[in-house]
Amino acid sequence: MSIARPARCLFCTLSRAATSSHRIPRRPFHSSPAQLNRKADDPSVKASDMKTLQEIRKDLKPSDFKPYTEEEKSRLSEEYSPAQIAAIEAGEAAIDPKDMAEQFAVRRDPMKFHYLDDFSTIEPVVDKHIRAPASNSDYNARLKDEDELMDDFARYFREMPENATAADWVRFVESLRLTIGKEENELNPSSALVPDLFEPGESLSKDPQPVESLKTTHGQEKPSEEMTDALKKLLQATGYTLDTIRSLKLKTLVSHAVVNQTRLGKIRRQYCLSIAGNGNGLLGIGEAKSEESSDAMTQSRYRAIRNMHPILRYENRTIFGDVRGKVGAVELKLMTCPPGFGLRCQHLIYEMCRAAGIHDLAARVERSRNPMNTVKAAYEALMSQKDPEEIARARGKKLVDVRKVYYAGRV
Repeated sequence: MSIARPARCLFCTLSRAATSSHRIPRRPFHSSPAQLNRKADDPSVKASDMKTLQEIRKDLKPSDFKPYTEEEKSRLSEEYSPAQIAAIEAGEAAIDPKDMAEQFAVRRDPMKFHYLDDFSTIEPVVDKHIRAPASNSDYNARLKDEDELMDDFARYFREMPENATAADWVRFVESLRLTIGKEENELNPSSALVPDLFEPGESLSKDPQPVESLKTTHGQEKPSEEMTDALKKLLQATGYTLDTIRSLKLKTLVSHAVVNQTRLGKIRRQYCLSIAGNGNGLLGIGEAKSEESSDAMTQSRYRAIRNMHPILRYENRTIFGDVRGKVGAVELKLMTCPPGFGLRCQHLIYEMCRAAGIHDLAARVERSRNPMNTVKAAYEALMSQKDPEEIARARGKKLVDVRKVYYAGRV
């Protein structure tokens, strides 16, 4: 037995400084060690000058919010344009420094934002139009007749001021009611129809895309589509306009005959499976059967438009990670690809990616090659993607902590 080890251990116990507090074992919830006595990153800042947020909040005064100096403006000019700097200065000038000093606080409630969100873009899943309450409805409302409208005009001319202007007339026309009944029923009615997801000029991307002209190269307009009952119901159910439906990318991928054996004999019908997309993140599939192939194709396309849902896209070109889909005996795998890779997959998945606005993708179809189940499995795989932002919210971390590939690997 060696005597060096007991001597060394005895020396360590004598040289170790005694701690004043009790050592309580803690379970580490993350791999990074706890940093209790952390120094400032800037060497010019002294420890005595460092304050807590509560101390900063108590000592805050309106005079602390000063305008930008020339040095700060020159530094801002390196990042922003003159119009953006003018907008920043106008926004800060509109806020009273007294309000800033009184209302300055750090949110610690459960509904605080863990990271900054971009509120300038529209998220179809989160941003929804608010419907009017059902109490605004008035089933006894009716339109005014000519005599009632003439009474309103006579009342306006009777109460018109001496020095009337065009603004008074515009104000009267805008406030003139056309119905008799509850006022909310006319101004803010409650409707069971689906409201428009996008306002005029808005889109999934920041830059709204202009609607393509309906004129041909010869200067003649295209023949207007016949307004059938099915098309009217589609417009009412989706809230789209006729020009929006014409701009969608529609494609019938599967079409074959099916036979149903009955006691009266074999009944032959046509089956169609179609897809619809706007080329910018929306995709839907629809199925239909009919005695006529044209009717089955029209019904399947209308159902595909009804079933359009947003598809997650990374950088608006590919998918978030590799995903799998299985329908029946068809098993496939969709793989994300770098920019410029293209669409290297079979023709059915190729058409779906074009309709959804996906430009870089690779796919491998295993086992069965049934066309109908292949389309359904690819749609199921696209819809089963995991959103990194939702994962970040669930973990309470930043987005770059979840995805280790952002900014070319430099986290």
